[in-house]
Amino acid sequence: MKNKNDAVKRPFLWIIFLCLLLGTIIFILTQATLLKAQRPNSDSQQLYLPLVAKPIACDIPNASYSSIPIASAPTSPPAAVNADINLAIRGYEKVSAPLTLVDYGGGSDANAPQLATLFTPQRVPSFSNAYQIYRWDWSCGCRLELMSGWPTTLLGMGTTAGEPIAVPDSGYDIGGGNDVMVLYATDNRITLKYTREDNVVGGYTIHIEDVCVDPALLALYNSLNAAGRSELPALQGGQPFGRALGSEIKVSVRDTGNFLDPRSRKDWWQDY
Repeated sequence: MKNKNDAVKRPFLWIIFLCLLLGTIIFILTQATLLKAQRPNSDSQQLYLPLVAKPIACDIPNASYSSIPIASAPTSPPAAVNADINLAIRGYEKVSAPLTLVDYGGGSDANAPQLATLFTPQRVPSFSNAYQIYRWDWSCGCRLELMSGWPTTLLGMGTTAGEPIAVPDSGYDIGGGNDVMVLYATDNRITLKYTREDNVVGGYTIHIEDVCVDPALLALYNSLNAAGRSELPALQGGQPFGRALGSEIKVSVRDTGNFLDPRSRKDWWQDY
């Protein structure tokens, strides 16, 4: 026989359940109304999803890379933390300077590396930005103020993402028909030296930022670096070694360690 108390409890429990359900619905609707009131123009707001860009294939088809013995002691401190070899250690800032070729007086070197040969076909690219590199204090191993000897020491050059970037051709031969030795490389920067000394003391040095280095060349550099740097990769003038990462690569030129103006027509753009 059923208990009378059970018969009485069931309708009472259903009433409680329905009241709780109704209260929950009213609470949700109230919160939604308040949220919309706090967000005017919510009907016109858009949802922005992250852009998934196709990765750049940085390899250079059919490329082969050789090495060459260095003609000095291995660099010290190590290249990755050396402010003369890894430009990221110094750093740089955007500055205001005319984004055109500049005519300076004085002599020039007919064998100097020519920056138009970075590109295929050779060209003077649009100059997208000017930058100034920081000075370095070797006594404290610390960054100083921005350089001021030239209006710019690092030049942004317009590119198309994925286009090949090549070694600036020169009249120099460091052996085996090669123009440069790779002093430093990562997946987005490279330092090229137009002599076989593992430093920037003599000859020309070029830093290139925002370039996707061919993984095969990067693997060779990393292997030789780990083995003690008795040899380093060697490249010919005009030889592609990577691809532009985006709409700009940044290029800096040095002579005997000194950072110079990359816009100088008589030095780096002699046919233009």
